[in-house]
Amino acid sequence: MDEKSYWVYMLLCDNNTYYTGYTDNIEKRYQSHLNGTGGCKYTRSFKPIKLAQAWEIKEGKGRAMQLERLIKKLTRLEKDNLVNEPNLLMNKYN
Repeated sequence: MDEKSYWVYMLLCDNNTYYTGYTDNIEKRYQSHLNGTGGCKYTRSFKPIKLAQAWEIKEGKGRAMQLERLIKKLTRLEKDNLVNEPNLLMNKYN
């Protein structure tokens, strides 16, 4: 039986910060951020400019949540590096 895929993603917001989250449907979740629906207060206040980066996680929801927490703890420079070099996430934290 195949495990359900999840996505960990980073949005660049209009205040030049990143918002990091996880979801099982990246297109639907991104649209909900753009529309201000779906319960995320941060992106209602600071509108997303673009989807900066996303990673498909096939190891399940727990792993996606773990990577989301890890990214949220990174410095701005480390987040910029992940956006520019997405393979760093799996290479460093796998």
